[in-house]
Amino acid sequence: MARYFYILFIAFALTSCSEYQKAIKNDDIAKKYDVAEKMYDKGKYSKAIRLFEQIAPSYRGKAQAQKMFYMYSQALYKTKQYYTAGYQFESFTANYPGSEKVEEASFLSAKSYYMLSPRFSLDQVDTYKALDKLQQFIDNYPNSQYMAEANGLVKELREKLEKKAFEIAKQYNTISEYNGDHNAAIKALDNFILDYPGTKYKEDALYYKFDSSYQLAINSVFVKMKDRLEAAKANYNALVKFNPETKYKEQADKMLEKIDTELQKFSK
Repeated sequence: MARYFYILFIAFALTSCSEYQKAIKNDDIAKKYDVAEKMYDKGKYSKAIRLFEQIAPSYRGKAQAQKMFYMYSQALYKTKQYYTAGYQFESFTANYPGSEKVEEASFLSAKSYYMLSPRFSLDQVDTYKALDKLQQFIDNYPNSQYMAEANGLVKELREKLEKKAFEIAKQYNTISEYNGDHNAAIKALDNFILDYPGTKYKEDALYYKFDSSYQLAINSVFVKMKDRLEAAKANYNALVKFNPETKYKEQADKMLEKIDTELQKFSK
């Protein structure tokens, strides 16, 4: 019995494959559409895509075009061809604004761009584009069933940009150990704190700002040292005010002790 079903399965598979190959070579547009829809329904999206691409120009403006372009967009999305899927879903919403699928297509267009967003250390052009598309969707469909997911994606992308910004600011602190440009590090960390006032990296940013101002003060020329030491001490106070039990407290206290020792030279 098992052998019988195996043979039946093979025969069915070969028939399906043969049907697809015939459709590829067939000039009958309607036949190509029928087989493309069958391939789509069976989850054979790559084959469906190939057939859809063959007939797409001929179906524009026809009654079945809306369904075909929706299936084509979905097949692209399901095969992770996100650049093309995003474009096709966007085209679908523009061409069929009255479709019952327009809200879903609009969301999946935005989500396609989200899927293209790279890890935080890389260029974030696609992340900004995804945020723009998601915000457009949120504005256009405030009561959408996809709203919770859309907001979650926006939150994730913004956190990625926040981490990117923090790592860049932190890098200024790291580089300043070699090039001595501690002012650039202080400014970069200041800008980060201003741009992201509620950031989860605020404690880290405050510490690296303190560290940069400390390095600037300790390595300063004498005539500028007093003012810079006092500025560094103010940055220490900002850190411990934000979190009295900061994870950086042991190191920060050692640096403060050095600052106070140096400041004593100016009180004599």
